[in-house]
Amino acid sequence: MIYQFRCKAGPDVIMLADLSQRIFDILGRPLEPRGIFTIEQLPGLINTLETAILKDLEERSQAENTGEKPKLADRLGQRAYPFLELMKQGNAKGEPVMWGV
Repeated sequence: MIYQFRCKAGPDVIMLADLSQRIFDILGRPLEPRGIFTIEQLPGLINTLETAILKDLEERSQAENTGEKPKLADRLGQRAYPFLELMKQGNAKGEPVMWGV
């Protein structure tokens, strides 16, 4: 399944269900077929996602130091970047982020 995230402040972001579910799990929100992140919710959600990305980077660094090779496809920061930027643009311009299937 594909989710399309929209905000008047930036370009649409399209993500597959696996990444969308991973991000929504991090944000502590259920992934529904349609929804909205209000202007009031965006700052907290942005902070939560940025914290998770930093934690992921730290864990990857530690894994590399112990000789483990983390999967490149699992890099949260890279995969979530377009969505995070859309939320930041919406927050900066006072616009909600909406999504649908």
